[in-house]
Amino acid sequence: MSDFINTPLVGVPGSRTRMATPALVIDLPAFEANVAAMAAHCAKHGLNLRPHAKTHKCAEIARRQIAAGALGVCCAKLGEAEALGAEGIDGVLLTSPVVTPFAIERLMALNAKLDDLIVAIDNPENATALAAAAEAAGKPLQVLMDLDVGLHRTGIAPGDEAHALARQMEESPHLHFKGLQAYAGHLMHIEGFAERREKSLAVMKMLGDMRDRLEADSIACAILSGGGTGTFDIDVEANVLTELQGGSYVFMDKQYNDVDGPDGRSLGDAFQTSLHVQMSVVSNNTPKLATTDAGFKSFSTDAEPPVLSDGAPDDAKYFFFGDEQGGIMLSSANEKLALGTTLTAVTPHCDPTVNLYDAYHVLEDDMLVDIWPIEARGRSA
Repeated sequence: MSDFINTPLVGVPGSRTRMATPALVIDLPAFEANVAAMAAHCAKHGLNLRPHAKTHKCAEIARRQIAAGALGVCCAKLGEAEALGAEGIDGVLLTSPVVTPFAIERLMALNAKLDDLIVAIDNPENATALAAAAEAAGKPLQVLMDLDVGLHRTGIAPGDEAHALARQMEESPHLHFKGLQAYAGHLMHIEGFAERREKSLAVMKMLGDMRDRLEADSIACAILSGGGTGTFDIDVEANVLTELQGGSYVFMDKQYNDVDGPDGRSLGDAFQTSLHVQMSVVSNNTPKLATTDAGFKSFSTDAEPPVLSDGAPDDAKYFFFGDEQGGIMLSSANEKLALGTTLTAVTPHCDPTVNLYDAYHVLEDDMLVDIWPIEARGRSA
């Protein structure tokens, strides 16, 4: 455990409400339940789990996921993979393209250090560059072909060009072609379960059809990687994926809690909300209003405002009140939040909120029990 401002409070009874805030906090029992639930789900369906570390960017969390049965982690950026690799995390799938000369140099250095690094490729020019770099480095590079299944952010559309790219990688002596990646990020937050299921299963069919086409041409696809938290219980129906990439399940957030599960249940019934931002009331002079120490700099702002989860009346509403402050609107002038009152809020979007903090404060009941550094925080290149 590194030396953070709240480190002296670790193990002190009642330390939860004594912490310096704003702080990113993990409810340890809820977190552990989520890790166990996804591991059990994948084991039940004969599916490998390679959770996406872009959600948490933390070596300790990756170690706990691997200890629970995950075969490794996904990383969205090379910097994340470098940071986690330096902490001993292996079995890394880099899900985004690595194309610039300096980045390719770094990738080859990482490939030399790790036993099991895999990189997604979606372009024949990039495949040629990576093959040449791997030849020069003296170690083959494991690769997947990234399929564009509708998001259009990265990936190559299934069809003749994808077939040709897979053949190029399969025939390169310096690339070890392992299979396909297909991530349907545009489907993960469709709130209605029936629509999300229909569209996700259609994506799985695209992936399966591409696999079948390649294997008919003697191009083996040992790995089919994809899926996510929003479709974790849908994609298994298709029996196409060999590994699931879900990431947000360890924490959950408002966006995922708003997504419907089967039978009218929320996705939040499958996984608990374990991640919150803890804040403190710093001013309360105006009727029906309190000011906290957590503003724009404490939450991602790509979605709606945070939802208060503890410490305030049920009908109290959080609103952004500036860079450093948040406002709490109360329904009655008779209500008042005392100075120093501890409040917690569910993050609107967990991944970019995590990237604002240096560490997780791990809580069990009213005690701070540990602090986990976020080693890959800010590693966006």
